[in-house]
Amino acid sequence: MMAPNSWIPSTQILQRPLRLSNFSTSVVVSISHPPGNASIIVEVHNTDNVSPQDEKIILEQVARMLRISERDETHLREFQNLHPEAKEKGFGRSSRSPTIFEDAIKSILLCNCTWKRSLDMAKALCELQSQLANGLISMKCEDLNKKSSNKGSKRKRVTEKLTEDKKCAEDCSDSQMLNGKNATSLGNFPSSRELVSLDEYFLKKHCNLGYRAKRILQLAKRVESGKLDLQKFEKESNSISAQEVYVKLKRVKGFGQFACANLMMCMGYYEMVPMDSETRRHLQQVLTSITSLPSYMWIYNDVYIDVIVF
Repeated sequence: MMAPNSWIPSTQILQRPLRLSNFSTSVVVSISHPPGNASIIVEVHNTDNVSPQDEKIILEQVARMLRISERDETHLREFQNLHPEAKEKGFGRSSRSPTIFEDAIKSILLCNCTWKRSLDMAKALCELQSQLANGLISMKCEDLNKKSSNKGSKRKRVTEKLTEDKKCAEDCSDSQMLNGKNATSLGNFPSSRELVSLDEYFLKKHCNLGYRAKRILQLAKRVESGKLDLQKFEKESNSISAQEVYVKLKRVKGFGQFACANLMMCMGYYEMVPMDSETRRHLQQVLTSITSLPSYMWIYNDVYIDVIVF
């Protein structure tokens, strides 16, 4: 699982930090579904008081993660009607993040790298969030002197600034990851507000994001400025077609075919199937007549898959 999600096999518990109603404070939450129990149990750790507002926000995040809504139930029934075996096994509900912004960033992290690299980058971002929340990163790392990149700045000043930023990125220590019952050390996934305060060079070096650092910061800035409303796509999914959403997402820098398809699936649009390299390899083995596959497929009428070869 990608951080900050942590699955504990021995107890069948999903654990991760979730935001409180102020959206700046996080608490670690355990989610479980005991055998024979019709209800999902949500346990909040390391806090003496959870207000009604906090409880509401936590449950909303859990509901999004587990796709607990009337619309999701409808999708589940429709899928299981087409696939009775899935119904028998209790299969058909895919998990997602508590926020669509986290889904969007993780979609970018999945592109052009190995699964291990994706996991490492997600982990680094969560460690960074913990450091930011606990004041372990100085303001000079968060808010770099932008004048150094302005036209006319002296080369010496730029060089000195980059050296300083590099040292700052290297000096910031890593936080510990969640391990079993030690539910206090893992940071949450950073929000757009937290990311937008950082500098591209620092984010790139500190989290080893490579070219993705620039794309992630651009996305965070568009979300914070209100120029991009990802939640609107999700809320209006019954009135906006998948094709319309795809066209709009494709305009966002960093979102290619796979990232668009993956994020759309998280939103509840299942017309596009995101395909990574492993999925393409498997399909090429099954569909021996296909020599090349794209990074997504369109599905029509629930059963027909239109494979675009290029």
